[in-house]
Amino acid sequence: MSENEEQVIRRCCVFSGSSPGARPEYRAAASALGEALLEEGIGLVYGGASVGLMGVTADVVLAGGGEVIGVIPEALQAHGVAHEGLSELRVVGSMHARKREMAELADTFVALPGGLGTFEELLEILTWAQLGDHAKPCAALDVCGYFQKLAGLLDQAVSERFLKPVHRDLLIMGSEPRALLAAILKAPRVSAGKWLDRTST
Repeated sequence: MSENEEQVIRRCCVFSGSSPGARPEYRAAASALGEALLEEGIGLVYGGASVGLMGVTADVVLAGGGEVIGVIPEALQAHGVAHEGLSELRVVGSMHARKREMAELADTFVALPGGLGTFEELLEILTWAQLGDHAKPCAALDVCGYFQKLAGLLDQAVSERFLKPVHRDLLIMGSEPRALLAAILKAPRVSAGKWLDRTST
């Protein structure tokens, strides 16, 4: 992709918490991301639940007439948290199948604040990019500095020679949804092999 060429983004996969979190800013950011997706004509792919920040973004996109595809494991659907008003709800057998399905449906990935599941989803999709499984932009919406310590951990991994700088840069970060989407649309597609550092210390 040339420097001035924009990504073609039809659907964005959003990873986010099943809780609304402690701050009203988190809910506001989830809503604003939904509005930004609508403005760009980008559909939403997400974990299929009606609760937490997940439900907030889905509701905003649905209210604006956008496409929302949810992917939920059978075990979670059995708990009654599945969103009943989606464009499409796909029920899969496991969390692993859920992540693969979401990855195949989406053209980019954005993490909102969340817990262990959100961290795991974001780091796994970054790992898949590092390994060359995909070349889709990966981003985090850094609401109230939520992802700053994760960014610091990735920087430490670079300084300790466990992570290439080019792979550290796979994570796009921003605090404002529209600006973050603009950065995603202009992000270059990176393909570089995993750092197998065989040098001795």
